[in-house]
This record gives sequence, structure tokens and C-alpha cells, in this order.
Amino acid sequence: MILRNVNLINSGHPVNLIIEGDSIKSVSPEATPHQTGESQLSFENVFAFPGLINSHDHLDFNLFPQLGNQIYNNYTEWGAYIHKNYKSEIAAVLNIPLALREQWGILKNLICGVTTVVNHGERITLTAPLINVHEQCYCLHSVGFEKNWRIKLNHPLKNKYPVVIHTGEGKDGEAYTEIDDLIHWNLLGKKLVGVHGVAMQSNQAKKFEALVWCPQSNHYLLNKTAAVNELQKHTTILFGTDSTLTGDWDIWEHIRTARQTKLLSDTGLYQTFNQSAREVWGTGSGEIKAGAVADLIITRQQHDDATESFFATRPEDILLVIQGGRIRLFDASLAEQLGKTLQDDYHVFNINGSSKYVQFNVFALTEQIRQYYPEAIFPISAN
Repeated sequence: MILRNVNLINSGHPVNLIIEGDSIKSVSPEATPHQTGESQLSFENVFAFPGLINSHDHLDFNLFPQLGNQIYNNYTEWGAYIHKNYKSEIAAVLNIPLALREQWGILKNLICGVTTVVNHGERITLTAPLINVHEQCYCLHSVGFEKNWRIKLNHPLKNKYPVVIHTGEGKDGEAYTEIDDLIHWNLLGKKLVGVHGVAMQSNQAKKFEALVWCPQSNHYLLNKTAAVNELQKHTTILFGTDSTLTGDWDIWEHIRTARQTKLLSDTGLYQTFNQSAREVWGTGSGEIKAGAVADLIITRQQHDDATESFFATRPEDILLVIQGGRIRLFDASLAEQLGKTLQDDYHVFNINGSSKYVQFNVFALTEQIRQYYPEAIFPISAN
């Protein structure tokens, strides 16, 4: 597959991308000959960037509405509050079969240009998901909610992967002390990837391989977020959305929330969902260069400045999502170039006035979900 006349976010001139199998074969500004039988797409005024890596999501929790109507001191206070005041809402969503909830969580990410998601929780039940679901980690929920967390943390046979755990999700002394307890009981010196870390201080950050920053979730619960401007000096900062329990379904809204805080530079923020995430999780994606995994997004270029255009991206602007060298989603404007054979394997939907084709029967899924949960609201509609 050849993608012609594509601007890269870090390059001043258009390039041609050749994809072979699941990898990028070459990135070249030179004209690329078209070989017989080789598919190609030509573009104007577009730019490409690596598929986003969402380092924290609960895939099976993305059919929940946002729950909670006040500011809390920490996540345990919030948890107790919603389980007392939203019992029926929680039960209604949990009544949906797990596989359906997981599938929507994956589609939510795909529609936004996420090609890798780190799922926090049990291993998913789905086979052959449309994006990479990174599960090469040992997930514990938190010090507050994980039973026997000390024993589980020090499980002698769970040394292969980093431990991923919510920690310091609060703005009180309890949240700060929780981080110290976690560090103290990490008796085997396992690699820790913390999530949230709102109460985290610099001396604590040094003990973590990385911290996943979820600013929109933090502001919703706590009206405060992690001091990542200081913590980045001591650990690697990654980016996550958490679920729709505490945030928007659209990762781009989370990214813009993060940018508005000005806690990280544009470059630093950009790296949290590609370069830094690639290094921490050990994926082959997260960059566009020869030899890298072909996980990439092509979107309309709305500004002359590529950085401004990137941060202005919305799901309707995305023209192409390629994961592992396979086209997972494309805009209707590319249908003629792709040909009817490809279109027959895809299903069309509308998002904010833009028609997209996705490699999944999305409306069969939404109909199944509504059989269990008629109140379900989706950001897409029939074309």
C-alpha cells in the first residue's frame, strides 16, 4: 500500500509512505512508482501521525454515564458515594454482557484514532480486536479497593511485566500516604506504573517507572490533577482517558483539557501518547519510520501549523486509521479510491456530519447493547 503526498507532524514537506505487511517499509519525499496490483491512496492537505496510545482505559466501563455530582477528597470517597447513590444506574450497565461492553470500548478508541489501548483490569474476552489491546502488564486496582494488595503486589511469579495500579488519586493526606504504603510494600522492587498520582510528590515519583496522567478524570472527581510539570523530572509521563464514568468518550477532548493546563509543553504532551508510551510498554508502534509497525492516522490539516492542526483534531476529521498495516476505518471521501471490494467488508456510520466506514458492524453492536440497556447513548448515528 502506498500513501501519497502526506505531511508528517514533524516534517516540513510531504512524503510518500509505503506499507508492506504490518510494517512501514519506507518514508520518502521522492516520487514512488506504482507497481501493478499495489493499492495506493493520494491525498491533499492532510497530515499523518502515529496511532495514539491510550495508556489507561477500562474498556468494559465505557457505557456508563458520568457518575457523581460533587467534588471529592479521594477516589474511595467517590466510590462509596456512587455505589450508594447510583445503584440502579450501575446495575443497568453491568447487566450488559461483558463482551458487548468491551467491544464498544474498543470501537470508542478506534473512532478517535487510538490504535493501542492499555486495558486496566482482567484480560479481555474478545479475540482479534480491531486495535492493539496491550495486556503485558500486571493490573491491580488500587490500595483502597484491591483485596490482599500487598500479597498480590509481591506475587513471586508475577515479575515479568510492570505492575499497573491506581495510586494517589486524591488531594488529601490519605491519598499521599497511600503512595508511600505502595512503595514501602513493593518488597521485590517490581516496576511500578502508577495511574492518576494526583497527590504524588517528586520523591515518590522516583520510585515509579511511569505515571499515567488522566487530567479530565482528575478534574471531574477532584477539581485537581497531578503536578506533571514537576513529576516529569523524576518519572515518565504517559496519557490516559480512564472510562466514561469520569470523562468524555472522545480522547481528543481529554488531550485538549491537558493542553489547557499548560503543565506540559506541546512536545511533552505529544510524546505521552506515542514515544514515551512506546518505550514504557515496549510496543513496536508509536512512530512513523521505516521498520516501525504500521499504526498510523491520517487526518485533515486544518491549520498551516501542524501542531495546532494536531491538537484541533476531532473524530470527524480523521480520514484513515491503519492498525498493523490494515485499514480499520476510512472516510467516505476515500471510498472511490479504495474501491467497492474493500467497502463491502466495512459498515458506514455518521459522526458529526461526516461519513466513515469501519471494519465492524457497529450498528448490530449498538442494537444488541440497547436490548439490555435502552438508555445507551452513542456518539454515532446511521448514515
